[in-house]
Amino acid sequence: MTLYGAIEAGGTKFVCAVGDAKGEIKERISIPTTTPEETMPEVIAFFKRFPIEAIGIGSFGPIDVDKNSPTYGNITTTPKLAWKDYSLLKAIEDEFSVPTGFNTDVNVAALGEAKLGAAKGVDNCLYITIGTGIGAGAYVNGELLQGLTHPEMGHILVRRHSEDTYKGRCPYHADCLEGLAAGPAIEERWGEKAIHLSAKENVWEMEGYYIAQALMQYILILSPKKIILGGGVMNQEHVLTHVYRHLSELLNGYVSYPEVQDKMNEYIVRPGLGDNAGITGGLLLAEKVLEESKAEVN
Repeated sequence: MTLYGAIEAGGTKFVCAVGDAKGEIKERISIPTTTPEETMPEVIAFFKRFPIEAIGIGSFGPIDVDKNSPTYGNITTTPKLAWKDYSLLKAIEDEFSVPTGFNTDVNVAALGEAKLGAAKGVDNCLYITIGTGIGAGAYVNGELLQGLTHPEMGHILVRRHSEDTYKGRCPYHADCLEGLAAGPAIEERWGEKAIHLSAKENVWEMEGYYIAQALMQYILILSPKKIILGGGVMNQEHVLTHVYRHLSELLNGYVSYPEVQDKMNEYIVRPGLGDNAGITGGLLLAEKVLEESKAEVN
C-alpha cells in the first residue's frame, strides 16, 4: 500500500497525518502553531517515522502558489508574524526526498470534499471555511482554481446589515466579509465567543445575512454545483436557516435552477468529511503529485 503524508497547516494548529488515497487515516497528530522553530521539528519528526512516498500540504495564507515564482512555497503576508515569508514547502522538501504538493488549506479541503465528501461525483464545487478567518477553495472542472494567485474570497466587500455598527476586524480592509463575519469579529461585536451566543437569534440572523451575500456573489461568478460550508462558526447549524432565507431573497429568482430555488438545503451543505476535509484533501494532493512525478519520468 502506498502511504502518503498530509499537513493541514492552520493558524492555531498543524494537523499531520499519514494515510492512503482513499482517505483512510492511519495515524495523526496535532501540533500547536507557535513559531517555525518550535512547530516544524515536531512536524518533521512525525513523518520521519513512516515510509511516505509523497506529501500534500494545505496551508493557512496568503501563500505563494506560483511554481514559477522565486518565493513559491512561502507563507507571505500573514498576520502571524513569525511565519511571514517562511518557506513551508522548502522546509519539508529539505527533509524528505518525495514529491510534495502545496496549496491553500481551503483549496485542499475543497479537493477532499470533491473526491470523497459532500461533493463526491461533482466536477465543480466550492468549499468555504468560516472560523478564525474566512477563506474559500474552488474545485472547477476537476482542478483547483488558481490564477495569478489563489482565490481570496474571504475579503470581498459586503453590504452592512442595517443594525450593525461594528467597525470590522480585518487589519487590511476593516469591514470586508472576514472583518464582519469571522469568529473573532462575532466575539468582538457581541462581547462573547460565538459558542456562548447560540440562543441569541439576532446574532445568527446577522451572520446569515453576511454569508448569504458572499454566496450570492460566488454563485453568480463561479456557478458551483455544490457549496460546502465548514469552519467553527458553522457548528452553529441554525445559521444555515438564515443563510437560505437571505440568499433566496437576494437572488430573487434570478438563478432559476432547482438546486438553488427548490433544493437549497441540498445545494448548500455542511462538510461530508467533517473536520477531516483538509487532511483528507492533503492525502489526495499527495497522490496527485506522486502520479505527476511518475508521468514526468516516463
